[in-house]
Amino acid sequence: MDQETPKRIDVLGVPVDCLDMEMAMEHVARFLDGERAKAVIAVNPEKVIAAQSSPRLIEALQSAGLLIPDGIGIVFAARLLHGITIRRVPGSELMPALCGYAARMQIPVFLFGATADVNELAADELRRRYPDIDIAGAEHGYVGDEEMPNVVDRINASGAKILFVALGSPRQEDWMLQHLPKLNVRVCQGVGGTFDVLAGKVMRAPPVFLKLNLEWLYRLLSNPTRLSRQTALPRFLLQTIRKSLTVRTQDRVV
Repeated sequence: MDQETPKRIDVLGVPVDCLDMEMAMEHVARFLDGERAKAVIAVNPEKVIAAQSSPRLIEALQSAGLLIPDGIGIVFAARLLHGITIRRVPGSELMPALCGYAARMQIPVFLFGATADVNELAADELRRRYPDIDIAGAEHGYVGDEEMPNVVDRINASGAKILFVALGSPRQEDWMLQHLPKLNVRVCQGVGGTFDVLAGKVMRAPPVFLKLNLEWLYRLLSNPTRLSRQTALPRFLLQTIRKSLTVRTQDRVV
């Protein structure tokens, strides 16, 4: 396997790794053979805009082992700002792929986050899909700060090597930044609402939306309350276009 470090580009102040799903899996496999925990974080336009006003989120992103291009807006920005063609690596697809790998290789995993009901249903669905998977432990995400040391202890005691954290952004990135140095896992992926999808509480977009890279539109249509969050997308696109024009102007001057 080619395990060279992927090219890391800057998208409006946020680092992003240029890789596809196969390369992401190769790097996670390497992390699993490493000596310390590595964070895997999905980057999308909403997260880029949030990071512009959050030094803590920027720190979490910059310290991550892998920053996958989750949103189609990131793919667009990579092409416009850097002339690089990349493909999306959705975090909601990387997690099941990692679970399949963990099942084949008998690598224990831990599920942390979401409600107790969703967490349990997600674990049941993973066991249904991957009968050989070793879910070493699970903990819902409604835990107070005073209980976090106990959560960290339970994760370490479980022997898990892959930890999935479903606390939503930016809370999960902040959690990983704070607690990853204390954990014995080797890979920690922030998975947002993926537990809800696995539990059947939230449906992924139909194939036609996925093929057209319109999953964001399906989410908005199926849940109009996301409108306030989706305002980040036009801001991201506008900033990307402005940045591109600035870069081109500077190139002509030079």
